[in-house]
Amino acid sequence: METELKDITNLKNNNKSQSEEEGKEKDNQPLLQKSEGDSTEISYTEKDIQELEKKFAAYVRNDVYGTMGLGEISLKEKILLGLAMITLLPIRLIVTVAILTFYYFVCRLCTLFSVPNREEGEDGQEDYAHLIGWRRNVIVAFGRFCSRAILFTNGFYWINETRRAVEKSPNEDQSKEPSEESERPGAIISNHVSYLDILYHMSSSFPSFVAKRSVAKLPLVGLISKCLGCVYVQRESKSAEFKGVAGVVTDRIVEAHQNEHAPLMLLFPEGTTTNGDFLLPFKTGAFIAKAPVLPVILRYPYQRFSPAWDTISGVRHIVLLLCQFVNHIEVIRLPVYHPSEQEKEDPRLYADNVRKLLATEGKLTLTDIGLPEKRVYHAALNGFLRQR
Repeated sequence: METELKDITNLKNNNKSQSEEEGKEKDNQPLLQKSEGDSTEISYTEKDIQELEKKFAAYVRNDVYGTMGLGEISLKEKILLGLAMITLLPIRLIVTVAILTFYYFVCRLCTLFSVPNREEGEDGQEDYAHLIGWRRNVIVAFGRFCSRAILFTNGFYWINETRRAVEKSPNEDQSKEPSEESERPGAIISNHVSYLDILYHMSSSFPSFVAKRSVAKLPLVGLISKCLGCVYVQRESKSAEFKGVAGVVTDRIVEAHQNEHAPLMLLFPEGTTTNGDFLLPFKTGAFIAKAPVLPVILRYPYQRFSPAWDTISGVRHIVLLLCQFVNHIEVIRLPVYHPSEQEKEDPRLYADNVRKLLATEGKLTLTDIGLPEKRVYHAALNGFLRQR
């Protein structure tokens, strides 16, 4: 992660443009990992971190557990956390695993004697999105139920959903009434705050989504993801493979729009998670298909622990989440967004307009930073914490 560390040094000299440019070169590296042969050590100060927090505010944690969940907490919070770890944590873990195991066997039963869709090549992706009839109905029904059960088990007892109408865009043809077929979107477009986003959408719409290739090999979750019809991608893949995945996603969106039996695609155009108060620039992949999309806004109100997965490790996030007795989700579902002819011809315009709509309706702050800047911030935080 040598480039990111150089970015921090440049920040001290107020050379912001160079740091952003160098950070983008590392877009395909995993978060929180060093590059091979990287032995750079840089001294960090509180002032450096404060400067970064101002610049990268979309990734700053503001809950009682502080930066990366490692901040100093009060005695009262320590007592509450200790009690939760010996009561709530084990119960919730056991019940969650039991629900996952139960749903795994449901998927196993429904896929018996069924041949999965498989792409050409030794490492071709496979899924069971093509299943129809009772098999598909059982997978979807139990999938939605089990997803909601997992959320309930982990403290999301109520989900506050709001369906909001918005005014038609001035460039939308007022004389055309959308047909029943065209009312069906091809994809769900959502802001990205946490891995919990996927559980909510599974409980609501049961869509397929883009996941890391390694997910397909995970115990229990692997088969479930194949039944969802996930499209797998390797972060470190060459650009040619990413283009291939983009083509698969586009085809899935078109199919979902035209075929009511096909699962919708769930897409997070930001490409990474934030603290929930900001909206990053959208990638255009979700909008190339020219199909209508369903905008959905997710928020996680909190008092103690923020469910946002921004600058905190996965294990620590899960432990603290399960130790919080009540968690909250607020959802704003907007009407299906039909692109204008101009938006169909310009995916960037389409993406920007949907992004502005989500920001306006969700009261989210637009920011120009993205995944490269998140890597810079993570690298600085890790370096700072190692020195303390």
